[in-house]
Amino acid sequence: MRGYHINIFYSDDDESYIADIPDLRFCSASGDTPEKALEEVLIAQELWLEVADETGVEIPTPKYRPLIYQVS
Repeated sequence: MRGYHINIFYSDDDESYIADIPDLRFCSASGDTPEKALEEVLIAQELWLEVADETGVEIPTPKYRPLIYQVS
């Protein structure tokens, strides 16, 4: 299975960085730095997939893709 797209952004309301995986409903995490938010969401992703597998929830095929810029 290919990797899932991860969004990372700063939330003024939460005063931290948020990382979320759009393909995995409610799979998100936060951290004081973008790197920490990424580290935490990768743990959340692993747990999300594990629980989905154990409970028979369909694991979605990745559909979101990052925008790719081509420099000429």
